[in-house]
Amino acid sequence: MKEILDVCCGSKMFYFNKQDHRVLYNDIRTVDTQLSDGRRLVIHPDTNYDFRELPFEDGQFKLIIYDPPHLVRAGERSWLRAKYGVLPKDEDWKAYIKLGFNECWRCLSEGGTLIMKWSTNQIKAKDMLEAIEMQPLLGDKRGNKRWYIFFKGGLIDD
Repeated sequence: MKEILDVCCGSKMFYFNKQDHRVLYNDIRTVDTQLSDGRRLVIHPDTNYDFRELPFEDGQFKLIIYDPPHLVRAGERSWLRAKYGVLPKDEDWKAYIKLGFNECWRCLSEGGTLIMKWSTNQIKAKDMLEAIEMQPLLGDKRGNKRWYIFFKGGLIDD
C-alpha cells in the first residue's frame, strides 16, 4: 500500500522521480498532447479521481500533496489551461478548493503532513487560506508560488 498521495499530480513537474513507487499519483485528467510552444504535455496518473470525492479510507496516507487548479481565467486552448487546469466557472472556487482540502485532510493519517502548493497569479494566498479555513504550520510568505505545510495532530487541530 502506498503511503503518499498526490491528488492532482498533473505532469508531475516538481518530482525528481516521476515514477516513485511510494506515491499514488492521481489526477482527474489523462492527457498526451503537444502544447502551442512545441513542448509535450503528458499527464498519466495511476488513478483518475476528483479530489473532492476520493475513494480512500480515512487516515490512509502519511503524506498528501495538494496542488489544485489555481486559475480562474485562461484561454480555451492555452498551454496554461492544459498544463495547470482551471477552476470551474459554474462553481464557487472557494467551496471547490475547500472541499478538496477537506477530502485530503480526511484521508491524511494522524501525525501526517499535507503539502499544498498555490500560485497567487490570479487568486491571493490570503483569500485561498480564508477559503480552506485552516492555518498552515509553515510556508512561503512571498512570491507567486507558495508552499504550505499542514501537520495533522496535537493541539493545532483543536
